[in-house]
Amino acid sequence: MIRRILFWLLLRLEGGETMVAMFFAQRIILGKTEYKAVPESLRGQVNEILIESGVEFMIEQ
Repeated sequence: MIRRILFWLLLRLEGGETMVAMFFAQRIILGKTEYKAVPESLRGQVNEILIESGVEFMIEQ
């Protein structure tokens, strides 16, 4: 419940969508979240971040 509220708040803030994408990318890199948990609407941005970070192999198709 708290996660959903924080997610909603971050999306509503200016630049929030980018921040949430960076959050998901970081969690994927650290192995704390699986790629399939990323919302469809953020996958493009998360993919870009993962590619820029040199870990494009973590992107699941």
